[in-house]
Amino acid sequence: MINTEFMQDDTIKLDQFLKFQGLAQTGGQAKLLIQSGEVRVNGAIETRRGRKLVKGDRVTTLGETIEV
Repeated sequence: MINTEFMQDDTIKLDQFLKFQGLAQTGGQAKLLIQSGEVRVNGAIETRRGRKLVKGDRVTTLGETIEV
């Protein structure tokens, strides 16, 4: 689970989530992961780094799945 103080309106952008969870060290790394099709949200490939995640969404990348 992430620290909810980073979430605005109960959402967080996908690229921010990847950084906060340590799955990407930088925003640039997060962008590349997302644009290369290496990130799935709720089982579907997601290529929009600005995709807003809500509580309960499941993000999978680099062999890890993390629930928002």
